[in-house]
Amino acid sequence: MSTVSLHKQGRIGVIAVDHPPVNAISQAVREGIITQINAANADGHIAAIVLIAKGRTFMAGADITEFGKAPKSPGFPQVINALEQSHKPVIAAIHGTALGGGLELALACHFRIAHEGAKLGLPEVTLGIIPGAQGTQRLPRLVGLPLALEMIVSGKPITAPKAHQAGLVDDLVKGDADALPRAAIAYADKIITDGTAPRRLSQMEVPQNGSEADLLAKARADATRKMRGVLAPQKAIDALEAALTLPFEDGAAKERAILGACMASPQSKALQHAFFAERKAARLPKHAQNATPRPFNQIGIIGGGTMGCGIALACLGAGLYVTMIERDADALKRAQNSIHKSLDEILARGRIDKAAHTTQGALFSITTDMAALSEADIIIEAVFEKMEVKKSIFRDLDKVAKKGAILATNTSYLNVDDIASVTGRPADILGLHFFSPANIMKLLEVVEAKKTAPDVLATAMVLAKKIRKIAVIARVCHGFIGNRMLEGYLREAGLLMLEGATPQQIDKAIRDFGYPMGPLQMIDMAGMDIGYMLRKQFPASRFDPNAYRVMNRLVEMDRKGQKTGAGIYRYEAGNRTPLPDPAVDKITEEEAQKAGITRRTISDEEIVDRCILSLVNEGARLLEDRIAMRASDIDVTYLYGYGFPRWRGGPMFYASQRGLDKICDRIKQFGETVGTRWWTPAPLLQKLAQEGKTFTDFDAE
Repeated sequence: MSTVSLHKQGRIGVIAVDHPPVNAISQAVREGIITQINAANADGHIAAIVLIAKGRTFMAGADITEFGKAPKSPGFPQVINALEQSHKPVIAAIHGTALGGGLELALACHFRIAHEGAKLGLPEVTLGIIPGAQGTQRLPRLVGLPLALEMIVSGKPITAPKAHQAGLVDDLVKGDADALPRAAIAYADKIITDGTAPRRLSQMEVPQNGSEADLLAKARADATRKMRGVLAPQKAIDALEAALTLPFEDGAAKERAILGACMASPQSKALQHAFFAERKAARLPKHAQNATPRPFNQIGIIGGGTMGCGIALACLGAGLYVTMIERDADALKRAQNSIHKSLDEILARGRIDKAAHTTQGALFSITTDMAALSEADIIIEAVFEKMEVKKSIFRDLDKVAKKGAILATNTSYLNVDDIASVTGRPADILGLHFFSPANIMKLLEVVEAKKTAPDVLATAMVLAKKIRKIAVIARVCHGFIGNRMLEGYLREAGLLMLEGATPQQIDKAIRDFGYPMGPLQMIDMAGMDIGYMLRKQFPASRFDPNAYRVMNRLVEMDRKGQKTGAGIYRYEAGNRTPLPDPAVDKITEEEAQKAGITRRTISDEEIVDRCILSLVNEGARLLEDRIAMRASDIDVTYLYGYGFPRWRGGPMFYASQRGLDKICDRIKQFGETVGTRWWTPAPLLQKLAQEGKTFTDFDAE
């Protein structure tokens, strides 16, 4: 069957794109649209043209397989020109999504109708670029500057009803999927009957009321505040400003120039890497690729604390039955209240409707009787981070759970193989490390133990997708991927503070690098007592005691962070803003003296390099140890779990982009100045640097 076909329905020519799964605008699609537009214009029996797509969506954007490659003829601008210059009216019929190039293509048509469930957007800024097929010029001419700014600068799509209200689409179609083709034909017939001429947006002016300069200034300020360090939103505003001040062709030329500069930028490369890395992370390892996932509908959760309730909310939101187990009646009541309060808040914010609120509430049950989990398909333990507690629970689960049930531990650090060893079913066991709050945070580390069955791993990845998580597969080690690397990041922050940098300087340097918060702010937010208790379980050889001297003293003074109103920073009642505290400076100076450390002036550059390169070096060791399958999986972990700036691509991509030879040299410099215990380049890092390669050349799968 042809990728793009033309058939006649009365006096209407229907051009149908059929390029599953998402009708990406590939070379074949581009060539087919031009061919069929020309054919329809040459056919004297056709008076109007409908452009429609088959399958589950309209054209969802560019073909990602063509990213980074030389464009093949015909180019997208030729398609846009063919549609707009058609002398017969062209109506785009939109269902599913019209994103990026898909929406630009629809804007080149003379009219647009959309199914009520469709979404329309120009998300190019999320890839570090701007719309490049005259989208920044056509959209404001159709809907005005305010909505064009909202859509293009944020990259977020809007619903079809909002698009209809704004004039982006001319008619809204209700009913099932079959209603759209019928409505499109009827709309085209009306265009013909009314004698309506093609409406070419390139011939229109942007509607203005004198407030445009203020709108642009506000958009720039908002983008600076909300998307700190990201260049594409500002460049998109430049292109939209050109739509206001220049003739269409000149504005389109400026758009092309801006697009070219964006595409050549390191940020665009990093954001595109992040885009592909997320999709690559979903791939199973070779030994599990042919495994059939086990069916599941009932989820058991042991533990109704913050983590357990978060996991429950994520599962309820996906329409799964959830049975929660708590230890006693008081804990049960607290967890039950927490779940229902959270559902009420989600309803109040408009994130679910009343029907969904009722449904999710009905899917939830809670009891103190472990036997209630006898029919659960997947059981997730989410209790205190202590090995003996977890082992005790898994011994009980081994007696209660049905044959074939998957048993998962939500441990952040502990050895999943050791937990599995206390059961008679180690093949059914793995780790599911959620990040708190589990109903909000996107990352899920799926930890494959030595004896985890391939179909168990495959099922975990299906569960992750169903509850809308970005899953990364890790193997067993202390801390898995994310927390094993985090140890070095936090260690360096603690040492830098002892060596002479203030907490506010450290945090500001990391925020300026692009993180939403610095490492010491993060410690205060999480609570210092957690790390304090964990360190008591580890031998001193595992960590640098000097790095935690200040934090240990603060915990022992009952300064545990935000929750106690004071930690590394102090906090005023009802306010989470971290405030410098001279008392902490004094404690730091005392502890530096006890450790024999001479304090000095430390540059922001050193702060950033010691914190970030500690991640890179440990990430290289994770790849060597086969804990992570791919360097890109490490990047996804840090982008979604730890706030690493997306526009830098992740720690491993950042290092590759900077040059692994330069990274190695910098690590060796720190070895000379602060000691080789932590600052010796990982063997893999040295090997790749010597061979002139990057982490993207290494695949540990």
